[in-house]
Amino acid sequence: MHKFFTPKENFIEKTAKILGDDVKHLYKVLRLNEGDKIILNNCDGEEFLANIRTISKQEVIVDIEEKLDINNESEVKIYLFQGLPKAQKMDLIVQKGTELGITEFIPTLTERVDIKLKGDFKKLDRLNRIALEAAKQSKRTVIPKVTEPISFDDALNRLKELDLAVVPYENAENFGIKTLFSDEKIDTSKIKTVGILVGPEGGFELSEINKLKENGAYIVTLGSRILRTETAGFVATSLIQYELGDLGGSK
Repeated sequence: MHKFFTPKENFIEKTAKILGDDVKHLYKVLRLNEGDKIILNNCDGEEFLANIRTISKQEVIVDIEEKLDINNESEVKIYLFQGLPKAQKMDLIVQKGTELGITEFIPTLTERVDIKLKGDFKKLDRLNRIALEAAKQSKRTVIPKVTEPISFDDALNRLKELDLAVVPYENAENFGIKTLFSDEKIDTSKIKTVGILVGPEGGFELSEINKLKENGAYIVTLGSRILRTETAGFVATSLIQYELGDLGGSK
C-alpha cells in the first residue's frame, strides 16, 4: 500500500488532504483512483489507513478509516554529524542514511572542510526533500531532519548530550564497534541516543581527535580498508543499528 506524508494541520476530524507534488505523483505516476486505500502519516509519527474520496489537480481528499499501530523507527536514535563533503555527496548520505534509520543529519564544519563549502551551503530545502522521498520509499514513520551546518565546537557540545558518541577514524587501531559493545563498562540497554561524527574527505586533524577523546567520544576503526566519507557513516550506522537497533530483524 502506498504511503504519503501530510502535515497535521491538513487533518480535519475524519478527513485529510494531500497537497503539492504528491497530488500529481498520486494520480499520474501511481495511477491511484477514488476509492483506493493509502497509508497517511501526519508528519508527527502517527499513521492512518485512509480511503481516497476525491482527486483534483490541486488536492486529494481522503477519509480516515482508522489509526494504525505502526512504528518502523528504531529504538535507538542515531544522529549523524557529517563533515561537510564536496559535490553531491550529501544527497546520497541523506538518502541512504534515511533508509538506515538516521534520526537527524547535522552537517559539521571541521578543520579540513573545503573553505568554499563553508560559505556556500544552500541545499537544505533539497536535502530535506530527499529525506522526505527516502522516508516514503523506506516506510519510515518519522521524517529525519537535515539541519543547518554547525561548527566543530557546537558538534562537541551536542555529542556530550547523547548517550554515546562514536567517531570512525582511519588511524584508530584494534578498537572497533564490536569491541566497544563488548566492553562490560557499557550498558547497551541504556543507550537510546547515539552520535556518529564522520570527517570530511581530508579526515580529522589530530587536535580534533584529541578534543573528542577528552569529551568522552569513542574513536573507532571500521576495519583495515579506508572508506570514503560518504561510506563511513553508512557502515557505522549499520553496525550500531545491528548491535543496538532493529537492523537484521527482531532481537
